[in-house]
Amino acid sequence: MTGPAFAVVTGGGTAGHVVPALAVAEGLVDHGHAVEEILYVGSERGMETRLVPPSGHPSTFLDVVGVQRRFDRANASFAPKLVRAERRAVALLREQRPRVVVSVGGYASLPTVLAARRRGVPIVNVSYDRRPGRASQLAARIAAVSAVSFDGSTLPRARLTGAPLRRSILAVDRERDRAQARETLGLPLDRFVVLVVGGSLGSGVLNGAVEAFVADQRQRDDLAVRHVVGERFLAGAGSPGRGLGAGPVAVASAGDGGGGILYQVIGFEERMPEAYAAADLVLARAGASTIAELAAIGAPSILVPWAAATDDHQTENARWLSSRHGAVLLPERELSAARLGEELDRWRSDPEGLAGMESAARAAGEIHRSGRLTALIEEVAAR
Repeated sequence: MTGPAFAVVTGGGTAGHVVPALAVAEGLVDHGHAVEEILYVGSERGMETRLVPPSGHPSTFLDVVGVQRRFDRANASFAPKLVRAERRAVALLREQRPRVVVSVGGYASLPTVLAARRRGVPIVNVSYDRRPGRASQLAARIAAVSAVSFDGSTLPRARLTGAPLRRSILAVDRERDRAQARETLGLPLDRFVVLVVGGSLGSGVLNGAVEAFVADQRQRDDLAVRHVVGERFLAGAGSPGRGLGAGPVAVASAGDGGGGILYQVIGFEERMPEAYAAADLVLARAGASTIAELAAIGAPSILVPWAAATDDHQTENARWLSSRHGAVLLPERELSAARLGEELDRWRSDPEGLAGMESAARAAGEIHRSGRLTALIEEVAAR
């Protein structure tokens, strides 16, 4: 690509950063900018190498790594790789002459943020965790503005805009789309459907509890579980003794004779809008993007924050939604097959309560449907 670009969107490493970055890009395209005018800059090692190319946006992937909190020899390569990546990013910005750089965080954003400071390109720091990560905290110090998803942010020059969400998510109407989504995903209309999402990399803790629950409840013919286990767990995933996980989607009825609970195992969910529309209840980790998506479309959920998350930020994310009665917060230490069964039976037998949680979630998600983020990026670019 030869310049100029309107914007450079940077960040990545995991889908939790890449998907919001693509949502930012989509918002700018929907606002009248050509796909080719929005350049994505990420890491050679991140999910962006898989998720960005199909979007059509020009992209550059830099050789940069994150810092491990524990002692790790790989940390020795962090500084020299960052210096080299920043030089490449400076050259890229010199060539492209963007009017704004938008950072969504993650270690992949650092070279371009530092390069933007050197080149005098205004930065919009997009921070969607209740407790911002280290990259977002660094970017906020030099950014023209920080676009935040939660009230009360301590970041400098913070503006409340809501989180960036893909247009396919914003278009979901759960009532309208449910029947078609279930047909598409092979889920029956007459069952209570639970969607399990352990984050882009999957969750061993969540997987273990769900598989134990499926084994305990194998005779139930009123339940269907669509379980996104994470591709790293796919080979060993599935109901014990059933050999599920042999392909990208493995399906089995776990009861004797082929009846009982319907259990689908997926490594990575390529059809998340349909999965959200099909589900009666979502069991999920509490990453910021997941919280924003659940709220924006009004999907009732049980949230299990990752106990080892930096500064326990997932618990803060979950509390934002649970305190508004749009979700149930279930601490990881309390998660078990038995507790999961109790929660699912509770909501399975209380459709009015489930509908109330759905309404509360959607009301909380209004900020994420507002379009304020795109308007703020346009404002900064025009300065």
